[in-house]
Amino acid sequence: MKKRILITGLAFVSAISFGQKKEIRKAEKSIKSNSYNEALDYLNEAEPMIGSVDNSMKAQYFGLKGEALLGSAGSDFAKLKGAASAFAEAISLDPKMQEQLAPQLKNLRAALINGAVADQKAERYELATEKLYTSYTVSKDNSDLYFAAANAVTGKDYDAALKYYQMLLDAGYTGETEEFVATNKETGEVESFDSENLRNIAVKAGQYIKPETSVSESRKGEILRNMTLIYIEKDDDEKAVSLMKEARAENPNDVYLMRADADMSYKMGDVARYNKLMSEIVASDPENPEIYFNLGVGSADIGDKEKAIEYYKKALELRPDYNGALINLAVLKLSGENELVEKMNSLGSSAADNKKYDALKQERKDLYMETIPYLEKAHKLDPNNVEVIRTLMNMYGQVGDDSKFKELKAKLEALETKG
Repeated sequence: MKKRILITGLAFVSAISFGQKKEIRKAEKSIKSNSYNEALDYLNEAEPMIGSVDNSMKAQYFGLKGEALLGSAGSDFAKLKGAASAFAEAISLDPKMQEQLAPQLKNLRAALINGAVADQKAERYELATEKLYTSYTVSKDNSDLYFAAANAVTGKDYDAALKYYQMLLDAGYTGETEEFVATNKETGEVESFDSENLRNIAVKAGQYIKPETSVSESRKGEILRNMTLIYIEKDDDEKAVSLMKEARAENPNDVYLMRADADMSYKMGDVARYNKLMSEIVASDPENPEIYFNLGVGSADIGDKEKAIEYYKKALELRPDYNGALINLAVLKLSGENELVEKMNSLGSSAADNKKYDALKQERKDLYMETIPYLEKAHKLDPNNVEVIRTLMNMYGQVGDDSKFKELKAKLEALETKG
């Protein structure tokens, strides 16, 4: 009797396994014909007994589930997240699935990143953070984790930002990448190539000259800087100082870490140390405009507007066509405009108020006249920068330069119609 029960039991398991295989094959056929919801129905039928099959079939099941969810997702984040979870499960059960699912993983990552970019533009930073982190779980690319952390900072989710930044530090991430460039002989422009081999082929063909390899700026300093500033925001000065001390001991001459240390000192009110570190940073490479530009960005971030303007002007002394410095300098100068407008709007209609209004209006005009040359040069360097054109056009309108206003208005309309 016992033998019969055992044999019956084995036959029952076999029947379940056969049924699951049948549903999984149906799902596979549905996916091939792009009938993703139908595939999900078949997979749902197979799901209750999936625990009784071997890992190979489980991996196949989860791989198909990920494909069906991805195919039917569109911009539905819940389905995209479900696809990521299913793919991860499939790969954990059978590592060979990583290669098999490579095209689907690539498509999933693209969908998540595109969604995160749209969310970021719409200031939905929490959702952008989650999508980028989900992309990281799929791609294992630390750059996805870096941008997830950056969105968490902007969205003020400091706990998530610290968690992701620490993961990046533990992984030894710096964000440095090699860029293969060469100069186009016809245009004189420096262009980048996807690989060293492609760059070398273009040079050998005679179309390009001056092949060079550059390394992008390390992001480690920015990561440590943001972490220390978050700890300060959380009133954990001890942790901030400890983290920076450890980082500086490891890389005492790292300019980006010195900048992070300076920013931390400023936030903590240690102005003497801030000024000392800033002097050391400048002394490390006094003729490098990038140093001054980065110092300008850092100073603006911590609210030291005057120092930022000073650094941007120094960057322009060393490189007059530094477009980023021109634009950032203009933005900083215009940052005082809102305060002037608020004062103007708060005035009444008395003779004294009218006099104050006229004075503030002239002050605003003077601010525009002081800023316009920077934006004019930026426009000349990059004629199709829509934001520069729009800002410059509005300023021309405010100062009464109708001919330039109309010229830029026509150009802006043409660019927006084309775009």
